[in-house]
Parts: sequence; structure tokens; C-alpha cells
Amino acid sequence: MNYHNITKDDMLNGDGLRVVLWVSGCNHHCKNCHNPITWDAKEGLPFDDCAEQEIFQALENDYTSGVTLSGGDPLFPDNRTTMTALAQKIKKQFPQKTIWCYTGYLWEEVKQLEVMKSIDVLVDGRYIEELADPQLHWKGSSNQRVIDVQKSLATGQVVLHS
Repeated sequence: MNYHNITKDDMLNGDGLRVVLWVSGCNHHCKNCHNPITWDAKEGLPFDDCAEQEIFQALENDYTSGVTLSGGDPLFPDNRTTMTALAQKIKKQFPQKTIWCYTGYLWEEVKQLEVMKSIDVLVDGRYIEELADPQLHWKGSSNQRVIDVQKSLATGQVVLHS
């Protein structure tokens, strides 16, 4: 898996100050995507031990609320194995930190993936320019949902994050 950037102290992509991993690879190609440079899975840098350590070092800060997986699409098929392993490691080492994930896939398409056991909040659905609203919290268009993953898995129904 490749990635484009790791940002720290981000407050736009989830609750609190977060570390954001911007992965490469997306097959949704949403019209006027804010990050089309990440679509090609072959672009960017290889996600290696150094990149992982950069994330873990940032998570050591008490003020860091957690990590957000974005891109591209963290759930792009070629990214799923690495994302699952990374999310599991983060949950094991930092159980108090939250993991958010942005994906163009719908909850119904990805809820069975192993990685979901480690994700706290999923923002699902493609960005649709005609439904865009800058007033929306944590999402770009009104079709997208901000889902409490663990409650949704436990109840078998979509539970929105509050």
C-alpha cells in the first residue's frame, strides 16, 4: 500500500486533534473530489515501518485523540490488508484513542470486513457534489453518514455517531 501524507494535529477529520493517514488508491473518482491526486494506488510513498512509527509517535501525545484513515480510500481493495493490520495494532497499543475511517463505500458494503472490528467511526458514501454542504459536520455531502461502528455492529443496525 502507498500513502501520500501523514498530517498531525488535524481537527477537520474527526473528533479532537488527530493524526491523519492519507492513503493512495480509490476507484470511486467522485466529481470534484478534494484529493484526486490520491486515486492512483501506485502513486505516493510505500507505507513502511517508518511511516507506521510516525503515526505511533504522534499517538503518544496525550492531546492526540486518535487517527483518521483517509485518502484515497482506506478500504480500496488493495489497502484492506494493511489497513486491518494497522488498525489492530493501534487499538492494541492505544485502546483509549479512536480510529475514524473515511470511505466511498457504503456501510452495507464493508460492515463485514475484519477492519471494522477496530474502527470507531466510519464516514461512508461517495462525495456527491450536488449534495455538498459546507455546514455539514465531518462529511462533505448530505448522502454521507457518520456511523458509530461498534454500536452498529452490536445492534445490526446503522447507529449514527453523535
